Amino acid sequence: MRLSIEHTIRQFTEQLAELSESAKLDVELLLAHSLGKDRTFLFTWADQIVTEGQELQFKALFSRRLNGEPIAYILGQQAFWDLELKTAEHTLIPRADTETLIEWVLELADSLPEQTRVIDLGTGTGAIALSLAYEFPRWDVQGVDLIPQAVALAQQNGQLNQLECVRFYQSSWFEEVEGQFDLIVSNPPYIDPEDKHLDQGDVRFEPKSALVADNKGLADLELIAQQGRDFLAEGGWLLMEHGYDQQDAVQQLLCNLGYQNVATRIDLGGNPRITGGQFYKGETS
Repeated sequence: MRLSIEHTIRQFTEQLAELSESAKLDVELLLAHSLGKDRTFLFTWADQIVTEGQELQFKALFSRRLNGEPIAYILGQQAFWDLELKTAEHTLIPRADTETLIEWVLELADSLPEQTRVIDLGTGTGAIALSLAYEFPRWDVQGVDLIPQAVALAQQNGQLNQLECVRFYQSSWFEEVEGQFDLIVSNPPYIDPEDKHLDQGDVRFEPKSALVADNKGLADLELIAQQGRDFLAEGGWLLMEHGYDQQDAVQQLLCNLGYQNVATRIDLGGNPRITGGQFYKGETS
């Protein structure tokens, strides 16, 4: 007997409940994709019967999720800020916690130049760079990534969201970067290679190169903070995402390197997530 949309959601949510904290949402997204509709359709037409073809497509996608594969990779897209971004297995999945960084920039905006120059290091899908370009169309926004496929994906996302003014190019951190910036932002690798969470949840499917850093996850944060001083305009800001347990280490790092007004912002889960500071050339230590 064919199931209705409502019964399909209920039945498969129960199957997924132990694996995913967002089981119902996951099922709704997969089913809506299989029907070629948006989620609103599911609620409006809850009694509609799912056809055999639609069911086969849905079950194929559902089995991938049941195996732990992230929704963003299965559907090839992820919402971030006010944007819809294409995703791929060679980039991190944009997460809502990273939006904390965008919110901090909004707080700083009035103190920044009208045509702020900003660079996003390790841009991945382009989520941070594109969100800033969306909010501040007059800013000069750049994004770099070591992986050529990530650069191409970020460029595609710029086109998709009509934000082609952002310049994306390949660079290992600052190697190919030129000039001075009023704002440097980054969500670099910051997980300890020995962290047990690497074998759990969605991160099992994400590229380790975008997750893991030496020195207990601090190596790339240290490099960006140290080299960033040479690329910051007078009084420019550096904002970096980090692990929930790295606040003290990153704050101390910035203070030791001469950054001023060092502070941390809390993410949606209540964890310290973004730490930043302001740099003045005369304060180098």
